[in-house]
Amino acid sequence: MRKAKPKKRVILPDPVFNDQKVSKFVNHLMYDGKKNTSYEIFYNALKSIETKLPGEEKSALEVWKKALENVTPQLEVKSRRIGGATFQVPTEIRPDRKESISMKNLIAFARKRGGKSMADKLAAEILDAYNEQGGAFKRKEDMHRMAEANRAFAHFRF
Repeated sequence: MRKAKPKKRVILPDPVFNDQKVSKFVNHLMYDGKKNTSYEIFYNALKSIETKLPGEEKSALEVWKKALENVTPQLEVKSRRIGGATFQVPTEIRPDRKESISMKNLIAFARKRGGKSMADKLAAEILDAYNEQGGAFKRKEDMHRMAEANRAFAHFRF
């Protein structure tokens, strides 16, 4: 759009925790408009986390939020063409995009895991992210490493 910015859609909070972040996560998790199924998967994953971390003082929701925080990138590289050469220019990420990227990465790497149900795979990926390991955390580290390597081109910012 050239002139008007599109309106932000209001996302209703989820029924159990009354949290908008959970609703956004479930929306990313959803296939073919099956929201109830994705809510079921998410809540089962949180139950599974609670059983795996019995001595933890944090609730499963707090563990999930910390895991999301751990896989949230601060920088990314964008391609910028200057004089026939393409440079990877490191840029900071907008807050809403940060959240979206972290959720998508967490879900994508959970889907890639082998075996078991999606709830179990998601729980395992959340626990890995909480402990600063696993695929989604590695993706964030790679993004930061790439941005750091191309810091020399930071003056080509958009």
